[in-house]
Amino acid sequence: MYEAPRILKVQDNIVKVIASQIRKGNVVEIDNQLLVVLKAESFFPGKGTPTTQIDMRRLSDGVKTVQRYRTTEQVERAFIETKPYTYLYEDAHGFAFMNMESYEQVSVPADVIGDQSVYLAESMECQISLYNGVPVAIELPARVVLEVTETEPVTKGQTASSSYKPATLSNGQRTTVPPHISAGTRVVVMTEDGSYVERAKD
Repeated sequence: MYEAPRILKVQDNIVKVIASQIRKGNVVEIDNQLLVVLKAESFFPGKGTPTTQIDMRRLSDGVKTVQRYRTTEQVERAFIETKPYTYLYEDAHGFAFMNMESYEQVSVPADVIGDQSVYLAESMECQISLYNGVPVAIELPARVVLEVTETEPVTKGQTASSSYKPATLSNGQRTTVPPHISAGTRVVVMTEDGSYVERAKD
């Protein structure tokens, strides 16, 4: 079966990739406009053509748009640099980070981080993607440790296999935890969706 070339260099910082390879945080070029990918999802129906839906935001003016492609259709992706940065603080301009090797500081706008900003903690190392020095995407550590500040008390006879119960975490976020977890317990949660992973080992 013939497969189209996956990556074809077209100019210094633009490559062509198939739509199904596009991921959140990538920067694509459409009609000479640069857009950052907010979400990319591929659909494989039983019948018909597989498609990839890409939610994007234009870098020039912040306008959001949604495009749908055939999964094998080619999209122009801009090459962006990704480096580790350490979180410092939040101010009126956004979230300040520093590269610990070069001491270069960048300010990441709130809409680039989105809902994950509640998981930022001082000195946390994140991967920031820059295009021409402008932060366009950020990747937080996949998991963080937080304390359960409020949840229903442990009921005698409940086991770990019982249904989960609501809980509030030390960053104010709500999640669900196993019945044996009580307030004051430190737990590991996923930064992507705030879901409970396990009791913290420390």
